[in-house]
Amino acid sequence: MIIEDQVDLTPFNTFGLSAIAERLVRIRTQEDLLAYFQDFKTPSLVLGGGSNLLLTKDISGDVLRLEIPGIDIIDDSEDSVLLEVGAGVVWHEFVLHCIAQGWGGVENLSLIPGSVGAAPMQNIGAYGVDLSSVFDSLTAYLIADEVFEDFNNEACRFGYRESIFKKELRDKAVISSVRFRLQKHPTLNTSYGAIEAQLDSMGFADLSIKAISDAVIAIRRSKLPDPEEIGNSGSFFKNPVIDQLEFERLQREFPGIVGYPAGSRLVKVAAGWLIEKAGYKGKSFGNYGVHANQALVLVNHGGAKGSDVFNLSEEIIHTIDELFEIRLEREVNVI
Repeated sequence: MIIEDQVDLTPFNTFGLSAIAERLVRIRTQEDLLAYFQDFKTPSLVLGGGSNLLLTKDISGDVLRLEIPGIDIIDDSEDSVLLEVGAGVVWHEFVLHCIAQGWGGVENLSLIPGSVGAAPMQNIGAYGVDLSSVFDSLTAYLIADEVFEDFNNEACRFGYRESIFKKELRDKAVISSVRFRLQKHPTLNTSYGAIEAQLDSMGFADLSIKAISDAVIAIRRSKLPDPEEIGNSGSFFKNPVIDQLEFERLQREFPGIVGYPAGSRLVKVAAGWLIEKAGYKGKSFGNYGVHANQALVLVNHGGAKGSDVFNLSEEIIHTIDELFEIRLEREVNVI
């Protein structure tokens, strides 16, 4: 465990927003995590990769940064492998490791920023695949009970960008490791239309998990800004899910509206389309704004305040509600 006082969190969030932590506590092992809660008070914030976070103020108290490493095989069969991965492992590095070993299931989730420990919290997903489809279980420390507990898929209550850790156990549990079941002979998922088009344009003769990963990386890089160059948290808003009849009403008024089936009589509407239609795509407000290539992404061009970005998101939510009678929800956690 490493403890530092008065630390600027700019390097620890992909938005690149400045906020001062009264104390930064770096957790390197599960034993560190246990020792912290035995010796100190509850932290004000738990940090993983800082990729799903909007900091709007300085943080009094402790900021816990999970840096637990490790990718370990705990079960190996002819058809699959069960891995236990430390919460501090960078998600994309984990994906690349799996691809290099020929283990399939996470290739569609390539280049998603953040850490493994944060991934189950919002059931990360992209290009037709959600984390829950490869998830086996996880271990989390329950703060009030002072014990580590395992959670299987059902116990995590996964939903669209949701889990029990964003609801009932928000600020009450800290994930220390995650277990994934990956396939040695995977069924390849190219159902998301952009993947097939990208594979064709890249000239892949043989379909493989590496080819799909390369295609996803190319798509993401063409649409989403690199946080190393432009501060952002990826998709800032969830795609809203509405009733089929409501979607048909909107289609009559806005024939180009984009939506996808989301279950019985439900449609998932492309929030990026709504924001672009409202005129925000590429709009700049000095040192912050909306990305030019993807309207779902709010950006920090350098030196922006978290409160400015939050106020912009409020304006967008209000405008979309007025234009389409749809209430957008943020994906990011606002602090």
